[in-house]
Amino acid sequence: MISTTKYNEKPCSTWSPKNLTIKSVALVALSWLSFQTSVQAQETLEVKYTKPSWYFGLAGGANFNFYRGSTQQMNASFTSPKAFHDGFGAGLFIAPLLEYRPADSRWGVMLQAGYDSRKGDFDQVTTVCDCPADLSTNLSYITVEPSLRFAPFKSDFYLYGGPRLAFNMDKSFTYQLGVNPAFPDQEPNAAVKGDFDNVNKTIVSMQIGAGYDIPLSSDSNKTQFVLSPFVSFQPYFGQNPRSTETWNNTTVRAGVALKFGQGQNIQQSTDMVKDAEVKFSINSPSNVPGESRYNEIFPLRNYVYFNAGSTEIPNRYVLLNKDQVKDFKEDQLEVFAPKNLSDRSKRQMTVYYNVLNILGDRMQKNPSSTISLVGSSENGPADGLAMAESIKTYLVNVFAIAPSRISTKGQDKPNIPSEQPGATLELGLLREGDRRVSIESTSPDLLMEFQSGPDAQLKPVKIVALQGAPAESYVTFDNKGANEALSSWSLQIADEQGKVQSFGPYTEDVVSIPGKAILGSRPEGDFKVKMIGQTKSGKIIEKESPIHVVLWTPAKVEEGIRYSIIYEFNKSKAISIYEKYLTDVITPKIPAGATVIIHGHTDVIGEEVHNQDLSLARANDVKNIIESGLSKTGRSDVKFELHGFGEDDNKAPFENNTPEERAYNRTVIIDIIPANK
Repeated sequence: MISTTKYNEKPCSTWSPKNLTIKSVALVALSWLSFQTSVQAQETLEVKYTKPSWYFGLAGGANFNFYRGSTQQMNASFTSPKAFHDGFGAGLFIAPLLEYRPADSRWGVMLQAGYDSRKGDFDQVTTVCDCPADLSTNLSYITVEPSLRFAPFKSDFYLYGGPRLAFNMDKSFTYQLGVNPAFPDQEPNAAVKGDFDNVNKTIVSMQIGAGYDIPLSSDSNKTQFVLSPFVSFQPYFGQNPRSTETWNNTTVRAGVALKFGQGQNIQQSTDMVKDAEVKFSINSPSNVPGESRYNEIFPLRNYVYFNAGSTEIPNRYVLLNKDQVKDFKEDQLEVFAPKNLSDRSKRQMTVYYNVLNILGDRMQKNPSSTISLVGSSENGPADGLAMAESIKTYLVNVFAIAPSRISTKGQDKPNIPSEQPGATLELGLLREGDRRVSIESTSPDLLMEFQSGPDAQLKPVKIVALQGAPAESYVTFDNKGANEALSSWSLQIADEQGKVQSFGPYTEDVVSIPGKAILGSRPEGDFKVKMIGQTKSGKIIEKESPIHVVLWTPAKVEEGIRYSIIYEFNKSKAISIYEKYLTDVITPKIPAGATVIIHGHTDVIGEEVHNQDLSLARANDVKNIIESGLSKTGRSDVKFELHGFGEDDNKAPFENNTPEERAYNRTVIIDIIPANK
């Protein structure tokens, strides 16, 4: 069945070529508009842009200027009959601006440089003739204002602050003396116009302010506009217009900035991240057990160093309470580690900072032993005695040592001082080393082998080479570029049975995980690693890689042994007690065919070239003594390696931050390595 529609007939005059043309144009325009809207809608869906990092624009507003202080002599040729004080005015501020703020950061920087008017009118004063007087000024500057920008809530609200550097442009004034109101028919006085003298050409002050960014464009626009109303406060500090009188200026500025910048295409950025910026790789070391490790005979210096201005034992030393004494063991000092240690040689400094506890423990075990504590202070014997008494009090109260076993004494300088008469360089470091208490004894149970006399060192401590997994044994996951390209990333590590462990999330490029965390109790295993990252646009990327993980194990053979001797400041000759120690203790313990590695060091005090020579002289001194001892027994089977490292920070056994560390850097280290079997 065909359906038909009847049209009402209308007069022919309602149809014409003109009407057809209008309708056709309208139809084409509507079609084109519809097509454009569709295209724009597609672009809006398909193309998004990040927020710009760089903005350019223009800032404008009003300066509300508050005058305080006084001014009376305008210049050499004109002085007002009466001083002007407070005042107020509003002036124009207009400046181009530049702003940098990464889209994912709360921090940024801003720069404005332009015209800055500080014009205003002083409050009217009355002169001695009962005549009103008015003073106004067109003071203005070219201002340069760099600022640090901070968005505390990662929102469009921000704070800023920084210096203001202003260069004077206009310093003109207008002075008008009115007529006495009691004589209104007087001739009005002519206005006095001129320039202030003694005007500071440059003003250095500061400002703080706040603003709010109002986006005017959506993220579908590459070029994005932002409107930012702002207000700032510029206090009077530094804002004295003239070098004479007391006139100063405080300004409150209110205005608005129009800024624009260009964002990056998010899709292109994401594609680039996926294909180029993130490169994922894994390093799983073979962790073959080493063949040797060192036990160390660590010298125990008989000095306790004190901080300047204090007679209390410094808190870097480990101080126990009575209940801890029963658990203290000289061979388990890791339990009693000091709070603050540098990364280098932690275990050795742990020994030294327990020196008072080691001393107290040894005196408990050897009840016939006695000591003398000699305090040396640049402030005089009384101060040195107080330092010595603080150590005695600790040993008596905590370790229950009888007071009669400890004598104390104070003096200006130690028996072997670091600071020599006439010295002028690095006196601060030298005096730190001389402000100390020396522990002196004649009891052989406390002293180093073959030593006696007041300068004898305490018996050394043996450090057993306990081995923990070093950082280089960890499995390293390198996700190069992740810090910039990804908001976060995680790891999923699956073993041969498909059991999955998750690690993360991370934001840094490189992450190291101990093999034990992956393997558990297994000695080795094969795994599949999946890196899952989320880009800053919200997209997910994945990368996979197989790895074989081997658990780190300690060295199989414990063979090496390390000795150290320490020198007094700037000395290169081993004192006689060391000669006997090197000859009668160390030399007999060198096995046949062994290699002896000797390296000398110094602290950082003194010239670098001198310290290099000094360290080599110390190493040679030790080598000569050991060689002499070997030759006396008819031996020539030992190989020597000799090094002098001076004050080289990369090779030094310790840091150089404290007098204890510097004392232990004045050393020669002797490594005895047996011949391979």
